[in-house]
Amino acid sequence: MKIIPANMSHIELITPLFDAYRQFYKQQSDIEGARAFISNNLTNQHASIFLALDEHDKALGFVQLYPTWESVTMTKRWVLYDLYVAEPGRKKGIATQLMNQAKQLAKDTQAKYIMLETAVDNTTAQRLYESLGYDRDNEFYTYILEIN
Repeated sequence: MKIIPANMSHIELITPLFDAYRQFYKQQSDIEGARAFISNNLTNQHASIFLALDEHDKALGFVQLYPTWESVTMTKRWVLYDLYVAEPGRKKGIATQLMNQAKQLAKDTQAKYIMLETAVDNTTAQRLYESLGYDRDNEFYTYILEIN
């Protein structure tokens, strides 16, 4: 198993994983939309994506991070927005390896921290994040304004 930085040559490997990830969060399957979204992120360097591949170069999982800035500390940070491991890759440490690659990216780019959110009922992910040293924020609330 290896973790590699994804580029446009990997789009057909990432697309079905991204689509499955979206379905996990109760979205309708949309392969073409997923392909376009990931293609845009890679082409325009909006995100960094790392891909987990098995010994036969079959895609097992991915992590996608977006760079951003924090005004108060005037530092770079990364938002880890997507982490997904397909069923055949689960319980093999792949999510931990992807998270470690995300941490290395943050270190390499002198980011202050990585921020992430997960569903309240996604206790499996919460256990993983906390086992890797992530602290749950009890100081700030998240607010959302939907624009239709």
